[in-house]
Amino acid sequence: MNITDAPEVAAYRDEPAQMPSGVAGKHGVLELTFSRHDSRSVLSHLYRQAPLHAQQALYWDEHLPELACVYMITTSGCVLQGDRLDVRVRLEPGAMAHITTQAATKIHQMDANFASQSQQLTLADNAYLEFLPGATIPHRHSRFVTQTEVTVSGSATLLFAELLLPGRTHYAGGELFEYDLYSSALSASRPDGTALCSEKLLAQPARYPVRDAGAMGTFNVFANVTVLTPARHAEAILEQVLPGRDEDSECLSGASRLPGDAGLSYKVLGRETEAVMTAVRRFWSLVRREVTGALVPDPRSWG
Repeated sequence: MNITDAPEVAAYRDEPAQMPSGVAGKHGVLELTFSRHDSRSVLSHLYRQAPLHAQQALYWDEHLPELACVYMITTSGCVLQGDRLDVRVRLEPGAMAHITTQAATKIHQMDANFASQSQQLTLADNAYLEFLPGATIPHRHSRFVTQTEVTVSGSATLLFAELLLPGRTHYAGGELFEYDLYSSALSASRPDGTALCSEKLLAQPARYPVRDAGAMGTFNVFANVTVLTPARHAEAILEQVLPGRDEDSECLSGASRLPGDAGLSYKVLGRETEAVMTAVRRFWSLVRREVTGALVPDPRSWG
């Protein structure tokens, strides 16, 4: 199904007065291909179309100097109504990459239409990808739908995370859960088409209160992490995850196996962003150490 045909956006078909949806300047495209070259991975193909942008691969990870690191950039600053974003990432055999964003993804307030993002991630044999964008911050009355389709070899590893904030917590007295729609779907399959797993998160706070038990309850921040990796890695990682409540940070977290020995799902609920990010970082560290034998880089200090 085309992401723009998702039933949850049926009520938001009106066109923005400023510029129609999906036209030049509002249809962002980013294509990245990573290849193994000698002792390191390189960004062998780059295509970008505004408002999506990337520049070049950097090699700043002291623990994995061969790892190609790329920042995805949105030149408009925020994701705007009518934006249609397409991201396609391919890792060739043995390639390693780390992809993140230059900042949090801010979904701007909307009075018409919606914004969508389609992502296709393809990992060949023995490829390794850390897809760890910054937090998503949906502003008041924003509508955002994103769909990620993954094709992953049985010997490859993908670490994929999304971090969802409740809004601009301190803006105009706070706007907790005042967005209209946030929809995020992920599906994964093998190169031969064998389905592995699928998941969809749908939040419409005005229609279905997120404070209910079984949803967010008293928590504000949600992290959803998926690792697709060979079963031996998944079991070793799972043995090291400590589920339950972290009394110091007031976070809840836990991991579970995905069907078909595809990997693991790890989820975190917290009241503060920093605590949830710390939990995700711990899980990232477990995954990287198990799969590559390397540590994650230390957090950057800007003070």
